[in-house]
Amino acid sequence: MADYKEAPLATRPRTLDPNDYFNLSQEKRRADEERAALRANLKRQYLTQLNNPSRTELIEDPALTRWVYARANPFPHFRPTFKTSLLGIVFGVVPLVTLYYIFKTDRDRKEAQIKAGTRDRKFNLAY
Repeated sequence: MADYKEAPLATRPRTLDPNDYFNLSQEKRRADEERAALRANLKRQYLTQLNNPSRTELIEDPALTRWVYARANPFPHFRPTFKTSLLGIVFGVVPLVTLYYIFKTDRDRKEAQIKAGTRDRKFNLAY
């Protein structure tokens, strides 16, 4: 393994931890090999279907089907959390309140200038 020099203010990334490569238990190695074999088998089946020259139907990919369904129907799977509530407030409410404040104060300032007679009111389509 290449020598990795840690930065003074950062920790070693998990992907470069030597314990993840060399000090593995037999159960973890066996589980990793089983997952790799399962992935290889699924990949082989998919590539066999994809490269079949006499294929007439679409290839059914269950993971893609679940993903498309979840994207098309987000509300049954939506869980309100602090993060989603905060994002809703930041991107939904704050811009509206900010724009209201900007337009209202600008209009009030212009009205006050007009009443005081300090605003030049020449005809202009821009404002």
